[in-house]
Amino acid sequence: GLKKVLTYHVVAGKFMAADVVKAIQSNNNAFSVRTANGQSLTLSLVDGAVMVTDANGNSAKVTATDVAASNGVIHVIDSVVLPQ
Repeated sequence: GLKKVLTYHVVAGKFMAADVVKAIQSNNNAFSVRTANGQSLTLSLVDGAVMVTDANGNSAKVTATDVAASNGVIHVIDSVVLPQ
């Protein structure tokens, strides 16, 4: 349901944009992160932009980074990613 989709957009820890890019580059352009619902997202770089690929192979582009929030940091994506 909705909770499964929402928690698929949350990753525990503080991932600032510069750290994410370094992690992607250090992992052959495919850095996997575990989401709050237990499934994974794969982060990669395409033409200098960070892309988020869901369990179904659909991708979203990160359009804004390092947005401070009361409960962490937000990175804005241009579409919804969906768990399996």
